[in-house]
Amino acid sequence: MTGRGERGTRLSALLAEAGLSDAAAASALRRLASESGAEELASLSRSHVSYWARGTVPSHPRVPALLCELLTRALGRTVTTFDLAMDQRSKSTAADLWSGDTLGALIDIGRRDLSMDRRHALGVLAFQTAALTLPGDSWWSAVAAESHARQPTGRRVGQGDIEAVRDTITAFSQIDQRRGGGHARTAVVQYLTSEVEPLLHGRFTTDALRAEMFSAAAELAYLSGWMSFDAGEHPIAQHYLTCAVRLAAEAGDGPLAGHILRAMAHQANDLGHHRAAQRVAAASLEADRYQRASYRERALLRVVHARTLASTGDSKGAAAALTAAEDALARAAGEEEPQRVWFFTEASLAHETACTLRDLGDLDGAVREFRRSTRTRGAAFPRTHAVTLGYLGEIQARQGNLEQACATWSRALELMEGIRSGRTISTARKMRSALSPYRGRGVRAAQAVDARAASYLEYAV
Repeated sequence: MTGRGERGTRLSALLAEAGLSDAAAASALRRLASESGAEELASLSRSHVSYWARGTVPSHPRVPALLCELLTRALGRTVTTFDLAMDQRSKSTAADLWSGDTLGALIDIGRRDLSMDRRHALGVLAFQTAALTLPGDSWWSAVAAESHARQPTGRRVGQGDIEAVRDTITAFSQIDQRRGGGHARTAVVQYLTSEVEPLLHGRFTTDALRAEMFSAAAELAYLSGWMSFDAGEHPIAQHYLTCAVRLAAEAGDGPLAGHILRAMAHQANDLGHHRAAQRVAAASLEADRYQRASYRERALLRVVHARTLASTGDSKGAAAALTAAEDALARAAGEEEPQRVWFFTEASLAHETACTLRDLGDLDGAVREFRRSTRTRGAAFPRTHAVTLGYLGEIQARQGNLEQACATWSRALELMEGIRSGRTISTARKMRSALSPYRGRGVRAAQAVDARAASYLEYAV
């Protein structure tokens, strides 16, 4: 737990940095309380601020937020209750993920993630299935309106800034694809919170530029969430992904919001929340999230929807969704597409189709599609390629083809060299579990794969 001394030190240091005496801070807080309709705080005095600066926790629940707003305005950067060590929540709630100021939520989760005491800072978080019940239609328009009402406090932001952010996102995405979410993830979060978030407070000459910057920030928040998901850090991944949806809503970027909702459905489905995952996947197909999306994007949304349908036993619906995904990808050839940090190809479609067929019990069909995926995927995506081979080997072992499975797993382990990913770790563990009955039986291929999987886990975990 954060102690009284640290609370006082943090608040004192921030007030000093802002050049605010206790009396000046109290006066500013009274004005903010009036602005906020908190008339019961009209009597705040210098002595109150002095107590808080010595580590006393404010008795009124709205004071920490007012202190944050005061310091945010004074310092020109976002200050959160976490920065003040005044976050007293025992756990996050679903409502927290969809309400409040988007930029404040983004900074809060980023600073928790980068905290020296990261374990405690993230200890209040939990994966919230209730947050998979999405806000209603009015929320989307309200978020956009609130965003435009936010007063700029930063410098002028231009097209060059947006292009620089996009170039950086591309570089980080390539690292993720090649080396897994466990590599460079903290660098992505640092860039998001220190370099990109301040740009969202800037002055834009046109609404179009502003929307572009918020879309770029949403994509970077999505990448932070996806890398966290890949690293197996699901509660914080959910927070980044919901922040990304909110930023996309502020940008009015329906297709990007749909893309992020698809990732949330993927995560929920992997965690076993199949009905909730199906609802979120269906929401990604609604309105302009789907209608304004490119055909390649539509194919991705459809195939993830197919996986959620398969997980809930809807074989007919899953088959229809797979057909729609195939049709959409076939129409994507030559289409002008938005600049996005994601890669959905025939190999990707085949991988997701195979997972769907596997979950429906069609193992022969799954093997066929996993093989199509490995045959058509390029060398730029070793993490996903390794996972695909891991899944293929698992099915081959279930079908009694042990030698074939070991050969497939051996190729997967070759690709895993240097990769740190929760999904490759899970794949290696499943290999060892499947091979456990053969330990001590002298099956050379099984022993070799088991030893290599154990060696990989020593590196990656």
